[in-house]
Amino acid sequence: MTTERMKDIVNAAEADYLSIGEWMLNREVSRSGKTKEAILLQMRERLHVMKKAVRQGITNTEESESGLSGGDAARMQHYTQQNVPLSGKLISDAMLFAMATSESNARMEVIVATPTAGSAGILPGILLSLEENQHISENQITMGLFSASAIGYVFANHEMISGAAGGCQAEIGSAAAMAAGTIVEIKGGTPTQASDAVAIAMKSLLGLVCDPVAGLVEVPCVKRNVIGTSIAFSAADMALAGIQSRIPCDEVIDTMHRIGSSMPGSLKETSKGGLAVTPAGQRAASAMAERPCSF
Repeated sequence: MTTERMKDIVNAAEADYLSIGEWMLNREVSRSGKTKEAILLQMRERLHVMKKAVRQGITNTEESESGLSGGDAARMQHYTQQNVPLSGKLISDAMLFAMATSESNARMEVIVATPTAGSAGILPGILLSLEENQHISENQITMGLFSASAIGYVFANHEMISGAAGGCQAEIGSAAAMAAGTIVEIKGGTPTQASDAVAIAMKSLLGLVCDPVAGLVEVPCVKRNVIGTSIAFSAADMALAGIQSRIPCDEVIDTMHRIGSSMPGSLKETSKGGLAVTPAGQRAASAMAERPCSF
């Protein structure tokens, strides 16, 4: 199986005057034997699942089964409606939508893993905020998902995307990188600029540990999804300004793998280190263990 790196994808896309998203769509047509229309329809269906997860996350204020999350998306919406957010409407809405998606995930509702359930809020948060605030068409947003897929394909095939394998840098980091490159493409940047955005976003999250309280994808995962959206926008803005990553994208991704491989097991989703073993984290885990299960 061919496993292209970011450099290969950028070179191939620019040689044929394509975006990374267009390159990925063509690759999927060739690989699957399906028509372009059928593949676009499948991707649009995934986008609609993302939108539903956001709506449910905002309107459903119930706690998750663990009691560790729930209702914060509604609080964020109230804040943005009553105040002028410090980060502006585009980013604050992305933060809101990311939190809503993550809370939907915590309540066992349907989400799209991008690239994992634990990091599933960042990409839809950004895409839906762009659609709502900058009048980006659903067709453009759908093509953006192909851009994100190509970037995620590199991470998944060459490095790691799970917290258990590489820490939270492999989940939130790769998701923010996927989103950053996608923003650049949607805003008309080149594949090279998209690759720079991927590198800048990933560099900003290198070393992030995976330390979920009680072993659940809620604390601190939900809020890390929110923060990941702002990092993705920052990286995209720098790349669109023509700022390059001094370290090539593939070398940044390889660095994430080396860091993840050298992390102790206590910081890779085992809940044996980091925030999970703080007094507050342990109290939350104990309280959750005492809650009656409704399953």
